[in-house]
Amino acid sequence: MNRTFSFFLVSFCTFFLITLHVSANDKLSPYEEIYPEIGYKSVEKAVDDFEQHFNKKLKLPLRVPPISFTHHFGRFSDLKYEGNDAFEVKFINDQLSENHFKIDIRPLKYKLPLREKYVVNTFKLKNGNVATYMTISGFNVLVFERDNLQYMLSIDKRVSNKVTPETLVDIANSIDY
Repeated sequence: MNRTFSFFLVSFCTFFLITLHVSANDKLSPYEEIYPEIGYKSVEKAVDDFEQHFNKKLKLPLRVPPISFTHHFGRFSDLKYEGNDAFEVKFINDQLSENHFKIDIRPLKYKLPLREKYVVNTFKLKNGNVATYMTISGFNVLVFERDNLQYMLSIDKRVSNKVTPETLVDIANSIDY
């Protein structure tokens, strides 16, 4: 009986330690590993990629939404077909998934069409251009054009009480520097 108990105890301890080891190594990879694996890099490097590809200076907003972010990443996609080339910046918070802000920029000749059914409002920017405010699958989006580019500012709908359409307009206007 003593041998059986010892065998059971050793088996249980081994199982427990293996379970602990697997659980500890089963954690999600941190954003610093995940995002680079899918093509993201520093915003500065992504801006350089865009500017070299299009031989054009890229202006980003000076402001971001008044919510906390823990990470920001940039990516320039130079895809096989010319019309798919686009720049994006993601601001995320690894503790608050709703704190998710994204900037997408593409040349006007490849701009994404605006579907009227998603349009909620329009706003006039400081430079006189019109910005269209839409709601699309979980995001509030402000779309506008400047410098022959289409900009899309997207914010998670779950923070719409903190990031209003007017906040997005202020962010769009902060490009005028």
